[in-house]
Amino acid sequence: MLYAICYMKSHENYKELIWVLAKTDFKLRYHGSVLGYLWAILKPLLMFSILNFVFSSLFNAKGNGIPYYSLQLLVGIIMFNFFSEGTMAGMTSLLAKSQLVTKIYVPRWTIIIASTINSALIFLMNILVIIFFFALNKFVPSFEAILLFGMFLVFTYIIILGFALLTAPLYVKFRDLSMIWEVVTSLLFYASPIVYSLQMMPEKIQKIMLLNPMAFVIHFSKEGLINNHFADPWKTFIFILTVLVAFALGTFCYNKFAPNIAEEI
Repeated sequence: MLYAICYMKSHENYKELIWVLAKTDFKLRYHGSVLGYLWAILKPLLMFSILNFVFSSLFNAKGNGIPYYSLQLLVGIIMFNFFSEGTMAGMTSLLAKSQLVTKIYVPRWTIIIASTINSALIFLMNILVIIFFFALNKFVPSFEAILLFGMFLVFTYIIILGFALLTAPLYVKFRDLSMIWEVVTSLLFYASPIVYSLQMMPEKIQKIMLLNPMAFVIHFSKEGLINNHFADPWKTFIFILTVLVAFALGTFCYNKFAPNIAEEI
């Protein structure tokens, strides 16, 4: 992790390049569509509307109503969409920008970071949706819960970036990775407490599920924002350590595979 930070500081002159690439990706993503940037908000809202219609009725019918279920569902969907879209964009970034990789010298990591920042920009737009729905329900989370949520957002981005650094060079050689990851993210969506509460699962299953960093992030983001309930400090420490180790692994693998990318595209 320290190596990665020092590496980035020694390349501060690439900040503008990263920002330009990220803005360009953001603009091109919705270029030509009638609704334009509104799709960044509409996509999770449509998914939320469908799942909320189905599952809120189901939970209430059983008499197991979850407090502010709609808000919990919305937070879970938007956070998982950030993870899903960010990892996919990061994985495919080098191949998508193959002309930059093969025709001119651009540090490969700038392309990867720009793609993940593009996903982060879309996520920031969706944060406004969360704020709107919390205001609509006249619900104000505690200051501590908001700080914890902000911390989880930062570590979610670190997860995305570490995954992108690991898989982007590999995807250039193994194109099947994107198909495999689509299936895996679909499984992870239902293996994370998004449409249901973690407490609905047996205690042993809960412990296994929380080994998944995104399940941990989503569960305790919902618990913190809605119920003002936080993870034990030691659990949070293990989560942070796991994320940083995974990021270090992604950085190591990137440095190992990156030199041969141009030849393999």
